[in-house]
Amino acid sequence: MVPRTLFGPEHEDFRKSMRRFYADEIMPHHATWEERGHVDREIWNRAGELGFLCLTVPEEYGGMGVDTLYSVILMEEQAYAGATGMSFSTHNDIVASYIFNFGTEDQKKHWLPRMARGDAVGALAMTEPGTGSDLQAITTHAVKDGDDYVINGQKIFITNGYLSDIVLLVAKTGKGGAKNISLILVETNRPGFSRGKPLKKVGLRAQDTCELFFDDVRVPQTNLLGGVEGKAFPMLMKELAFERLTVAVTSIAAATAALETTLEYTRNRKVFGNPVASYQNSRFKLAEMKAQIGIGQVYVDRCLELHLEKKLSGDAAAAAKYWSSELLCNVVDECVQLHGGYGFMLEYRIARAYIDSRASRIYVGTNEIMKEVIARAM
Repeated sequence: MVPRTLFGPEHEDFRKSMRRFYADEIMPHHATWEERGHVDREIWNRAGELGFLCLTVPEEYGGMGVDTLYSVILMEEQAYAGATGMSFSTHNDIVASYIFNFGTEDQKKHWLPRMARGDAVGALAMTEPGTGSDLQAITTHAVKDGDDYVINGQKIFITNGYLSDIVLLVAKTGKGGAKNISLILVETNRPGFSRGKPLKKVGLRAQDTCELFFDDVRVPQTNLLGGVEGKAFPMLMKELAFERLTVAVTSIAAATAALETTLEYTRNRKVFGNPVASYQNSRFKLAEMKAQIGIGQVYVDRCLELHLEKKLSGDAAAAAKYWSSELLCNVVDECVQLHGGYGFMLEYRIARAYIDSRASRIYVGTNEIMKEVIARAM
């Protein structure tokens, strides 16, 4: 494999800390969380205590003030561990990032330190029952009334929604399309706000995902992100490239983990007296996957370099998300086949990876939308 050159010694020290955290404090509870549909609320405070939240947020706002590669390491180690229950990335790299990049000074000082401690869990509420990737078609709306907004509407498939304390809501603040969409911070203890039970998903079962309901929810107009209406679409477009790149990062890491667990299995499992890995078909399949993952890793790392240089284009990020998530699903499918019947048993990690990986081709924009983004740039 081509050596990775992105990370320095300080990054690798952080990686060791993250690996211990997932091994010691996450995975022993993960099966219980999968049955329940969400993680323990206390794990957020524990992550904050250890300095794993709001990594890139400056220290003056309670964060660690480190570079984006620390967030990448957190995502990779989570994928290596198979810890699909926590969406730290949604909290760290989406909600906190939006508040830091676009929020007013008061909004930053109020929310970011709480998010860094794990006292406030963040969720981004975009998707609605009747809309998926078409943001302009949302119907959730916020109407001015005195010094407040009165919000009505419904959101679905909201990651971190069940445990969230602050929701970054995409809502219409006027009639029309993209120019009338705004981002509003909504505290989940507001009267009129409610949420459904965690949705019963095929995979990612420990990750709390639910519906959110807004019934005449009143929030002060000072909760408008950045204090300017109609700016949600350009804000979302500016951040979307990295959000899609995070899917590529976790997809390559998850594919690497699937290959490693399958390599171990095929070395130890014997068929007709010989290890599964000793047969040519098995060796060729393993070799193909290693080559494909390695090539994908190089492209994703290059995209990370471009992101750090603030040069990552939307179509390059879309290509990374599309190709890496397709690769992940193909790799996991091959790995299930190499496990034989045991690959279909949930007690085996590869079976859980099989059901968890499928969503990567859907969220943060379906892969069909990724192809549209790439095609429009051609």
